[in-house]
Amino acid sequence: MLKKVSVADITLGMYIHELCGSWMEHPFWKSGFALEDQADLYSLKSSAVTEVWIDTAKGLDLPESVISEEFAQAAQRADALLQGAMLESITPVAMLDEIKRALDLCERSRAAVISMFTDVRMGKAIDIHRADGLVDEMTQSILRHPSALISLVRLKNADEYTYMHSVAVCALMIALARQLNLPEKRVSEAGLAGLLHDIGKMSISDEILNKPGRLTDEEFAKVRLHPVYGAKILLTSQPAASALVYDVCLHHHEKYDGNGYPKKLAGEQISLFARMAAVCDVYDAITSDRPYKKGWGPAESLQRMAQWDGHFDPKVFQAFVRAVGIYPVGSLVRLSSGRLGVVIDQNEESLLKPKVKVFFSTKSKVPIEQVVINLAHAQCQETIIAREQADDWGFRNLDDLWRE
Repeated sequence: MLKKVSVADITLGMYIHELCGSWMEHPFWKSGFALEDQADLYSLKSSAVTEVWIDTAKGLDLPESVISEEFAQAAQRADALLQGAMLESITPVAMLDEIKRALDLCERSRAAVISMFTDVRMGKAIDIHRADGLVDEMTQSILRHPSALISLVRLKNADEYTYMHSVAVCALMIALARQLNLPEKRVSEAGLAGLLHDIGKMSISDEILNKPGRLTDEEFAKVRLHPVYGAKILLTSQPAASALVYDVCLHHHEKYDGNGYPKKLAGEQISLFARMAAVCDVYDAITSDRPYKKGWGPAESLQRMAQWDGHFDPKVFQAFVRAVGIYPVGSLVRLSSGRLGVVIDQNEESLLKPKVKVFFSTKSKVPIEQVVINLAHAQCQETIIAREQADDWGFRNLDDLWRE
């Protein structure tokens, strides 16, 4: 049986099924292991992780006096949080038309960010005007279609993660700021903050940033200093970065419950834009492939994030779900007919009824003719009954389905 327990109650002999939270918040790059080493127990209790899932069938259980939450209860609570985001969504335009323009924008953004970040490594000041132009182009793309760019920026090679992650968080911040109905000036600032939020990583060696395995405690401590490094870098930008951009850079790893870093701020002590960045940063991190871990699917990532008590501002998180969809583009889902499909676009009528391209039968376990189904159509009897993981079915390159 899976149980969610406090790290304070963890003992040697338990089987750690999963750590609750992003893998960026702790030094363990593996999941599913028996806790047998005292050093691992110390590292776990010293990390930012506050809760874990244990498997009592594979290791020690909790004492009867300790209260825990079972998996089904956590999943039900997470689904309630996700469905709380079901409000009117932005009316989309043609997805495929914007994908063509967004592909070009992604490549140009990648080149521009590499150039800007390389300048920082060489000790040069950031040209804010250059970054502003990039943010403006991304904003226009999201205005034309909110899903095209934010779906494409998720697809990145592990070796270019540091750069494309900044592009992705920029796009996500723009989409979230628009969902929150912020003024256009603030939308642009949110995008710029997303683009520059990880600039401090340019003060950390590539050997640590791109290490294909578990970081040492010393290396992990250096990585956790990147918000402070970034804030110092922004003090020298030309022209000066706004206070909002500076704040996001310094505080995007703060958590709503006060267990983040570097200042352990909590609740309203964390600015709205830093709370927004916390959601956008984690979502892109966990949906991206890294040298040490394959990314989770978009829908699965949202469902897991919804279970992380205290990590995010619930209202900001629900606005983020409205911006990307309960089942974001690229999500693998199972329909009530037993067919599997990939979400290819959202529907303004309901976040629970996106457009899906079906391609596989779970009953016969063979590929089927690809057909696009609009789940929001009045005559459609199909519903989504489950999120699926591509690896469980041995699927590869599912992203080609929604880009065609």
